[in-house]
Amino acid sequence: MIILKNKEFGIALSVIVAAVCLMIMVNLHWIRFVNPIGPFRVTHWFVWIGTLYISFVVPTIAILKKRLPSRYMTLFRVHVFGNLLAFVLVSLHFASQISRSPTSYPQLGTGLALYIIMILLVATGFAHRFKLIPLIKSQTQRFIHVGLTFSFYLIIGIHILHGLNFI
Repeated sequence: MIILKNKEFGIALSVIVAAVCLMIMVNLHWIRFVNPIGPFRVTHWFVWIGTLYISFVVPTIAILKKRLPSRYMTLFRVHVFGNLLAFVLVSLHFASQISRSPTSYPQLGTGLALYIIMILLVATGFAHRFKLIPLIKSQTQRFIHVGLTFSFYLIIGIHILHGLNFI
């Protein structure tokens, strides 16, 4: 298969495999990120860094791709790999949350919805970037990916309001 010879595909797939392995290690308590940095645990800092990256860099890159077409591929690579690294940070937070003891288990609601959307964003972005599903038109794949992005922004707002006890 030609896709397996693509260096970017190999790197991207390695990042996803690393995320899954790290999640398993966190879930099995082989590695722990429970130490606080300031008032919050390390995994909360991970999720905030990942979410802030996605929330601000993705729209910025979308605007820059239109304004600087000569930099399109560079910006696209930053989008792909930056978001994959943000996905790793968010995955570590999610794994840390679901591996908590029953006495301090979190309410998953909006966090679970966010993580599912994030997985779908990674999957649709991966499929679109590396043309993994050629039977589905590129425009359709992009439409689905962008729609999921809007869902992500909507639910992240609700998740933050819920976390701050406003709703």
